[in-house]
Amino acid sequence: MNVFQRRIAGLSLVLATLSTPAFLPHRASKLYVSDYENVLGTSFELKVAADAARPANQAEAAALREVDRLNKILSGYDANSEFSRWLRAGQKPVAVSAELYEVLDLFEQWRVKSDGALDASAETVSQLWREAARQNRQPSEAEIAAAVAAVHQQHYVLNPQTHTAQRLSSAPLVLNSFAKSYIMNKAADAALATPGVQGVVLNIGGDILVRGEHQEQINVSNPRADAENDLPVAQLQVSDKTIATSGDYRRGETIAGRWYSHIIDPRTGRPTSEVISATVVADKATDAGALATALNVLPPAEGQALVAAVPGAEFMLLTADGQRLESAGWKKLARPAAPTATAKAPAALPNAKPWDPNYEVALSLELATPEGGGRVHRPFVAVWVVDSKKKPVRQVALWYNKPRWLHDMSYWYAAYNEQFAAGNANLSSTTSATRSPGKYTLKWDGKDDQGNLVPQGSYTLMVEVAREHGTHQLMKQEINSKKPQHFDLPANEEVASAAVDYRKKTDGQ
Repeated sequence: MNVFQRRIAGLSLVLATLSTPAFLPHRASKLYVSDYENVLGTSFELKVAADAARPANQAEAAALREVDRLNKILSGYDANSEFSRWLRAGQKPVAVSAELYEVLDLFEQWRVKSDGALDASAETVSQLWREAARQNRQPSEAEIAAAVAAVHQQHYVLNPQTHTAQRLSSAPLVLNSFAKSYIMNKAADAALATPGVQGVVLNIGGDILVRGEHQEQINVSNPRADAENDLPVAQLQVSDKTIATSGDYRRGETIAGRWYSHIIDPRTGRPTSEVISATVVADKATDAGALATALNVLPPAEGQALVAAVPGAEFMLLTADGQRLESAGWKKLARPAAPTATAKAPAALPNAKPWDPNYEVALSLELATPEGGGRVHRPFVAVWVVDSKKKPVRQVALWYNKPRWLHDMSYWYAAYNEQFAAGNANLSSTTSATRSPGKYTLKWDGKDDQGNLVPQGSYTLMVEVAREHGTHQLMKQEINSKKPQHFDLPANEEVASAAVDYRKKTDGQ
């Protein structure tokens, strides 16, 4: 396998030995990739297959304008959004935009379809659990009962003749599960309408929409091993579809040492626990987003029946008791998993004691957020390993937008650019539960670029971060494979925090 193939977990990653060809343009177009942080509260990636850079840039600008426009309408976090103003308007009919009306109507349709598993007022229960977690306690039965009673009301009514929406309760409402999917669809349409553009792939926090004359390989993240370069639990090949994943990992609350999912069953007032990950492929973005969330709430049998009622929708469920449940058409979308290579002892040092395959190096990285928390291009990041003689051993990850600026990462460039230029930088995307912006984990399994286990000893993890026309940062950490170690790396202008652990492999490997 080409060690410079890219695998993207919501992002454009080139991940050594773990990725396979993915984005297959049908014309003589080029692929242009842009990555951002802090878009709709998560990461944002846009891939544009276009004739040239100019239409690709125009498509990117069109998509971002549509994201900004719709966010000002639908955001529950912006106090000045149309949705927030409507929430404050009291219990009277209010004329609303076509977009807000459509999303409110969709949410009500899915509340009925899902038998209440999806409800805009689930925020009532979520707020209760977040507040209890701050006090390191579970909510009382009385508190849960009161929250469920607040949910089980009619919260608004829509009038199609006057195009008004009227609140009927004071319960807090959020549109997150529909707003993101709705915005993705509109933004992709705006990008694809640009002359000279053949296809687009939009990835917002792990939900992925594919449009145009293209197919995209999509890796499904393992909920129990979801570092950027962990092996996926499935690989799909899709076109003109949206794929959404929801699960109990990445977001939630810890109370008295126990983890509780952020996904709440609004009918019972309790966090979900039976399903740990649900991935749905559907023709419509809002269907995929709604079903992925609903499948985490409903018992598996009810969830399967709900998906079956949506033409063209397919799913995969991973349950807490270890089951993997798939719809009848799931395998038609799936690509065969790449065979796992058997680790070999070091070829150059046959008598050396090899790296213990039960151990790994994990890098936790949080990119800095600009003041004000606005949208920002993600910087270029390269992560690789060198031995005690400073010889490159393994490229772990390479994140970039425009290859012509790769020379800004001068240390990586000297070590790996020649091999990179000769390689095949095909792209894949990874669907996963929604991530927090800027927070990533990468792992090194003790293998070199040829897939061989390296000898035990001292190695240095190199982390180079550069921003186009901006700062350049180089971080290093020496690791000795003889015993577990933990290191906190100093922050800098581009990296808010970083930590390196040499540890026993975590569950899910």
